Amino acid sequence: MPSAVTPQRRSRENSSDDEDSESFVTGGSSTKRARLNLNGDAGPTSQSPILPNGYRSNISGTLQQESLRAAKSQSKHQPGSIVRVKLANFVTYTAVEFLPGPSLNMVIGPNGTGKSTLVCAICLGLGWGPQSQHLGRAKDVSEYVKHGEQEATIEIELAADSKRHRQNPVIKCNIKRENNKSTFSIDGKPSNKKAVIELCRSFTIQIDNLCQFLPQDKVVEFAAMTPVELLRSTQRAVAPQEMLDMHDELKEHRQKQKSIQAKAQADQDALLNLENRQRMQADDVQRMRDREVIKERVRLLEASRPFPAYRAAKENHDKAKKRRNDANAELNRLRDDVEPSLRAVTVKQAYQRQIEAVTNDRKRIVQDAEKTADDIDRRLQALLSRKGELEAEAEAEKNAGRESRKDITRIQGAIVSLKRRIDEGQPDLDLSGYNGQTRAKHKAVDEADQKVMELKRQVTDIEFRGQGRHERILQAQQDLRNLESQAGQRENKLRQASRDTFDAWEWIKKHQDEFEKQVFGPPMVECSVADPRYVDQIETLFQRGQMLMITCQTKNDFKKLGDILHDRLHLAEINMQHMTGTLADFPSPIDRGELGRYGLTGWALDYITGPEPVMAMLCANVRLERTGVGDRDTTPEQFEMLQNGPIENWVTKRSSYKIVRRREYGPSATSTNVRDVRRANIWTNQPVDMGAKRDLQENIEGWSGEITELKSEVATANREIEELRAFIRETQEEIRNLQTEKSSKQKVISELRALPTKLAQQEERLAEAQQSISQMRQRLREITNKQDQVTRERAETAMDYVVAVEALQARHVELHEAEIMLIEANSDLATLAEKNTAQTEMLELREREVEDLDKEVRKLRETAARLVAQVKSSLNLAEQNGDDALSNHLRAMSQTQTSEELEEEIESEKARLELMHEGNDRGVIKEYEAREKRISALKSNVEALQEELDQVGEKIQGVRDRWEPELDRLVGLISRSFGENMKEIGCAGEVGVNKDEDFEDWSIKILVKFRETEPLTPLDSHRQSGGERAVSTIFYLMSLQSLTCSPFRVVDEINQGMDPRNERLVHRRMVGIACGPDSSSPSSSSSSSNHNPPRTNNGATSFDSVTVNGDATEEERRTTQSQYFLITPKLLPGLTYARGMRVLCIASGEYMPEKADRVDFRGCVDLARGLRGRIAVR
Repeated sequence: MPSAVTPQRRSRENSSDDEDSESFVTGGSSTKRARLNLNGDAGPTSQSPILPNGYRSNISGTLQQESLRAAKSQSKHQPGSIVRVKLANFVTYTAVEFLPGPSLNMVIGPNGTGKSTLVCAICLGLGWGPQSQHLGRAKDVSEYVKHGEQEATIEIELAADSKRHRQNPVIKCNIKRENNKSTFSIDGKPSNKKAVIELCRSFTIQIDNLCQFLPQDKVVEFAAMTPVELLRSTQRAVAPQEMLDMHDELKEHRQKQKSIQAKAQADQDALLNLENRQRMQADDVQRMRDREVIKERVRLLEASRPFPAYRAAKENHDKAKKRRNDANAELNRLRDDVEPSLRAVTVKQAYQRQIEAVTNDRKRIVQDAEKTADDIDRRLQALLSRKGELEAEAEAEKNAGRESRKDITRIQGAIVSLKRRIDEGQPDLDLSGYNGQTRAKHKAVDEADQKVMELKRQVTDIEFRGQGRHERILQAQQDLRNLESQAGQRENKLRQASRDTFDAWEWIKKHQDEFEKQVFGPPMVECSVADPRYVDQIETLFQRGQMLMITCQTKNDFKKLGDILHDRLHLAEINMQHMTGTLADFPSPIDRGELGRYGLTGWALDYITGPEPVMAMLCANVRLERTGVGDRDTTPEQFEMLQNGPIENWVTKRSSYKIVRRREYGPSATSTNVRDVRRANIWTNQPVDMGAKRDLQENIEGWSGEITELKSEVATANREIEELRAFIRETQEEIRNLQTEKSSKQKVISELRALPTKLAQQEERLAEAQQSISQMRQRLREITNKQDQVTRERAETAMDYVVAVEALQARHVELHEAEIMLIEANSDLATLAEKNTAQTEMLELREREVEDLDKEVRKLRETAARLVAQVKSSLNLAEQNGDDALSNHLRAMSQTQTSEELEEEIESEKARLELMHEGNDRGVIKEYEAREKRISALKSNVEALQEELDQVGEKIQGVRDRWEPELDRLVGLISRSFGENMKEIGCAGEVGVNKDEDFEDWSIKILVKFRETEPLTPLDSHRQSGGERAVSTIFYLMSLQSLTCSPFRVVDEINQGMDPRNERLVHRRMVGIACGPDSSSPSSSSSSSNHNPPRTNNGATSFDSVTVNGDATEEERRTTQSQYFLITPKLLPGLTYARGMRVLCIASGEYMPEKADRVDFRGCVDLARGLRGRIAVR
């Protein structure tokens, strides 16, 4: 990787005024890396510089004295142009410093030395990222750090604008590999990328514009730039931002205009359609409206039914109310007439009520006395019940005492028995003997179980082998049947071709229901050749992987099947493809009927049959629909037609052909691949393989014999298993008997050991029973005391009961006296009432009449209220629903119309309605009215859209009147310059604007002519060669020079692909444009008398302006030009070299010295110039 040497720095004043310095950027070999001399103390050395081959160091001093001297150029750097670029650990450079000139800078050096790295440094150092749209290289900024280093540095010094800056701005960018970040500083002060970009844009630096910054990896992209994109890039390069804003504004207005026009046209079309439909339905709608008028009349009449009913109800209510009032007056008169006769009755009634009240009071007193007597009686009964309870408690205690005495007797007997058993002692027990016998028998059982399990495993293994033999027999029988069928033969061939694919296909056939759509097998089994005459040609088109391809119709099935075949079944050789297209997606280039003139009988697709997804997959992979098939070899004439026609693949009886066209080398650059047709072995009908058949039959017989032997082995093993199981059962029974005998003896011993505890328990129970007898006697004494208390309370309560009964008898006597007096009062009252019966009956009759009339009035009032509520409800509902027709009808209806008259009018209108035809569509009127509203709305929309369209049109015209003339002027200047450039090399060209109705489609139209006999034609990749396009591209870029708004322009390897003539012409023209008028001259004339002594600058030398034309004026030499960077790996000899031009030579390689001071390229140049001068003198 090259390592650069940094020359000694000069002051910024010298770097801008002295343009005689020559810069060579040198690099060491990949194994020796030169160190950066940051102190600038390395100057010219007395050691022999490294010279080109053929030079001798002993003549260097003489030749240097005769070297040419370069004259100083007075041109200065434009504001924003690059004065200096310094790199450290960047890509290929360890350390380097570039000092470009203010005009044309030729950056030369072999491939891989780091020329394009300078372009990358400019882009990144000025704040633009490494994204593909700027450089087309690495996407991460950390990838620009030199291998083995952790940080890279870019330092760029820009020429100052004297109006805004006191000194040249210096931008520094540090790139760190660790976090893939870059940091910036301006004039030594920390800053950020945004501030750096704003500073660059203040100088109109546009790194993202290919017209100004064209790195190597973007040359092809620039050449492929569409005319529309070229127009935008051109405006960005030469026009102010206002032009771009106006263009964007025009595009936005035009887009809005098209949108409005589309809306207006759609509304206009819809309006015409609706109006036509309105006219067609007008008569039907009128008839339907007449019917609706009658229906509305019927609705209004039916809604007004409560009104005459209410009027009739109100009239009836008023009449009934009058009758009730008259009856009330008659009743009051009658009451006045009978009032004296009824007064005595009234007095007697008052007396009777008093007696009745006294009787009721005495009844209540009797009831209270009865209650008191009952309460006392209940207390007597409660005491009697308590006496019985105490007697029962005493009896229970006596019974418990008797039971306790019995328990004492039993416990004493148990104690005697326990003492006797303790005295007898425990039996003998040999536990070790029992345990030894049990372990021996358990061991025998375990050994027998092991033998049974081993025999079972043997049986399972034998059965598994037998099952395998059986499956092999079934498969062999199936193979025998398959040998007789074509499908079977194909599957057999599939198994022979790929066992994994065969196993996969067998699994798929058994599990088709697990997929979303059907999964198809390989074409080897799914497809067939319809005509056996073409089977050799068809099979020749296929490769082995295509024959074994499994086709899935959905992505989910493709993923699922892949996971199963690879992860679960572990199948390796599997070819799968997801196919969603159909055969309609693969049309043939020409009709089949036209194939005859090419000597072909059809397309390969015509001779293969199979499922459509499989056929579509084959079209996508084998291109069956574009491959012709013939039954005989093609003639030379037919071959030539095929070679120049649309068919690229065809196969004949003996050969397969494929045309390969290299369009980048012209339409005639073709090559033909020819292969022999191989004999088919898949889709053929071959006779049954008798050898295979015999092998299958022998295998079946052998496997059947093995199955018989295996069955015999299984029977023997099963007998042994039964014998062992019988032995196990007998031994287990003996073990149980031993355990039972052992347990019984252990139980006896355990019981004997527990006897002392039981004896203590029985003695404790005996003490408790004796204590219970003592407690029972105490409780009997307490119960006897309670019985005596209850007897005393009963005697006292009985005395109270006698007193209460006597008081109750006295109250009964008083009640009987009051009841007798009440009977007498009732009798007197009845006698008086009988005397006034007639008058009372008349009065009651009148009262009933008044009551009936009152009920009738209330009923009529309720009816009227209900009807008036209906009336109000109808009115309110009409007002709430906005039914003005109903409201007006109800208010305007006649007050004298009866319900009968109203019903007659309703029936009359209904009869008229029945006489009118209803029509088929009940919603015709609603549809008509809704359409009428839509028509009105659409008319308003159309008018509004037209008004908006006029406003947008005025805006477009206003902006266009300002933008289009300026654009035409700029393009005209570009065209004039472009034409002059093309004329200088003996060609012609012009630039224009292709104006379209849509401003988005406005574009730059470049017309060129490279030959006298041809007209001006558009520049594109189809008409011109790569070199011609390169010449046109560089001339177009140079045409922007005089109009440019950018302080510098970068073009990387634009001369690649040019022939030597065009490269010389372009170079000469570029030098003339970039370095000012009359400044160019062939390098062969560089032996001018104006010589300046060479200046070595610490191993980095720059060729600067050598004065070759003394006729140029001082003003021309001071002309300020835009800075140019032309990067190329090669230069032709004898190219033009001019004042203001600087050549930056990048040298690196394995022969570069480690120390920079040993490299003196200026001395080499001076030697070369001196030699040319000496040779010319001689």
